[in-house]
Amino acid sequence: MTSYPIESYRPCVGIMLVNQRAQVWIGRRADAPNEPEGPGTWWQMPQGGIDPDEDPRQAALRELMEETGVRSAEIIAEHPEWLMYDLPPSLIGKAWGGRWRGQRQKWFLVRFLGDDSEVNLIPPPGHQIEFEAWRWADLNELPALTVPFKRDVYSNVIATFAPLLGGQVSSV
Repeated sequence: MTSYPIESYRPCVGIMLVNQRAQVWIGRRADAPNEPEGPGTWWQMPQGGIDPDEDPRQAALRELMEETGVRSAEIIAEHPEWLMYDLPPSLIGKAWGGRWRGQRQKWFLVRFLGDDSEVNLIPPPGHQIEFEAWRWADLNELPALTVPFKRDVYSNVIATFAPLLGGQVSSV
């Protein structure tokens, strides 16, 4: 990885929300001005920052609700490690007010207990819209749909959680 201090990375959570068919919820990034992770038609799983003194598990459920409207969900697994990625050089010093060079993420596997009508991409007051569209995807689709600098993290998350979903992912 890198030799930068851990404090150079924004602490956040990532959520792999899965339905009964072991498909993963993904959202297409809203093309917002000053998007820290770059504009484009990339898809991603929900993720977001951990507030000071907030438990990562609580942060995961909060971020899931803020970004997707989903409340009917339960955490079924936690990735054993914190995963990190660096922003591309063109975004370092610009994204997140220039404070971070990347993110360190604690990932959770979360089971969706509701139905699709629960998903609401309109954020609560005070939050910006994260996604302009969403869909269910198969595990092996995820890396190719994701912004390139997050692909190693996604591959790690998939490899860790796939056995818990009853399937191995060989094409990742």
